[in-house]
Amino acid sequence: QVQLVESGGGLVQAGGSLRLSCAASGSIFNIRTMGWFRQAPGKQRELVARILSGSTTNYADSVKGRFTISRDNAKNTAYLQMNSLKPEDTAVYYCNAQVVVVAGVVYDYWGQGTQVTVSS
Repeated sequence: QVQLVESGGGLVQAGGSLRLSCAASGSIFNIRTMGWFRQAPGKQRELVARILSGSTTNYADSVKGRFTISRDNAKNTAYLQMNSLKPEDTAVYYCNAQVVVVAGVVYDYWGQGTQVTVSS
C-alpha cells in the first residue's frame, strides 16, 4: 500500500505565496509522474502541474509563470511552489502519483487534499 500525505495549504492574501508538499510512502519501487490537481466548489478537478520522472514538467495555462513543480526522488516527495496567488486559485489541492509497486505494475494514488484559500 502507498500513502500520499500533503501539507502546506492555508489562507493567504492575493499576491502571496504558498508551498505545498506531497510525500509518498509505503511499497514503492519507483514513482513515474507526480502531479497536483485542484478542485474548486462546483467545478471539476483539473490538472495544475505535473512532473515526470525525468523532470519534464507540464502546467495549466492559468498557472504558468506563477507556479513551479519540483520533486526530490530520494525522498519520494513533490513540491508545488505557488507565487502571485489569485483568489481564483482557491481550491482543494490534491497530490497524484503514478507508483510502480513492483516491476511492471503501476497504480495511481491520490492524497487526501489540502485547502488553499486566497483572499482578495
